[in-house]
Amino acid sequence: MLKLARWFKEVEESGFKSFSVLMKTIMNHYSDILNYFDQRSTNASAESFNAKIKNFRLQLRGVRDKSFFLFRLSKLFA
Repeated sequence: MLKLARWFKEVEESGFKSFSVLMKTIMNHYSDILNYFDQRSTNASAESFNAKIKNFRLQLRGVRDKSFFLFRLSKLFA
């Protein structure tokens, strides 16, 4: 954490806009980043399932009946 704080300070002093954007992104997701290093947990399984749903939706070329789509989704992936 101390090294990260030093890096933040160096970024602020450097004045590079691209590093400032990166620093703001890290600050916005700071607790999630620390959670990974503390517990080694990610949301990879949720992202994978989301990709499967999107792929399934693309195969159907869109969704008209939302309830039927959710029914088919539950039968395929449950």
